[in-house]
Amino acid sequence: MNNHEIDYKLYGDDMQFVEVELDPDETVIAEAGSLMMMDEHIKMETVFGDGSGAEKGGLMGKLLGAGKRVITGESLFMTTFTNQGQGKKHVYFAAPYPGKIIPMDLSELDGKLVCQKDAFLAAAKGVAVGVEFQKKVGAGFFGGEGFIMQKLEGDGMAFIHAGGTMHKMDLQPGETLRVDTGCLVAMTRDVDYNVEFVGGIKTAMFGGEGLFFATLRGPGTVWVQSLPFSRLASRVFAAAPQGGGKDKGEGGVAGLFDLFGGDR
Repeated sequence: MNNHEIDYKLYGDDMQFVEVELDPDETVIAEAGSLMMMDEHIKMETVFGDGSGAEKGGLMGKLLGAGKRVITGESLFMTTFTNQGQGKKHVYFAAPYPGKIIPMDLSELDGKLVCQKDAFLAAAKGVAVGVEFQKKVGAGFFGGEGFIMQKLEGDGMAFIHAGGTMHKMDLQPGETLRVDTGCLVAMTRDVDYNVEFVGGIKTAMFGGEGLFFATLRGPGTVWVQSLPFSRLASRVFAAAPQGGGKDKGEGGVAGLFDLFGGDR
């Protein structure tokens, strides 16, 4: 194993968090803002890039690796958590919104997983978090979630997050699945991926499902989510009162603020 070997335990159902168990000198890397709590004698450190040590070429290599992370909309920095005490210690990471945390053993996935740009939560030290550029031009211009995706490479454990309910599908050679671009969470390296127009002017304009969908062709494994965060956010925004009204009879976000804040 080139990556650190970590043990874990998942808690909860729809609002999950993961407990990562670290032996002395073991390290886990995570996205900034995902920490929930940690034991004493855990050293937390912010590092440039993905913390995997895979960047080559000194400073320029690190700058290139960090720049790729910026392309996916992530931070230039990652956070590492290292057990510097005696005995086993624990670090806990929480999901950013309702859904499922999915443990992925990269050693069982041929060393690589391609996932949506905001799906990564945490991983054992040594897992490289990079950028996967799709070769298809259609995917690049119209994919939304598709053209620039993250790739996780290594042979250790990684944890990704999906909104709502997660469903895993094994595609046979030549088998095709059409998925809303926002519902695609992750796929193995052998899955052929492209983005296609839904067809039909009336369907595109009035169908309410977006203009494009992802076409996934096997062999390989695909993970999809029932509630992309973008869909949840759009519904919350649509339900929010417009114009700053504070009618007590209104539902939505304004009513929620009044419930907790009240008028004094």
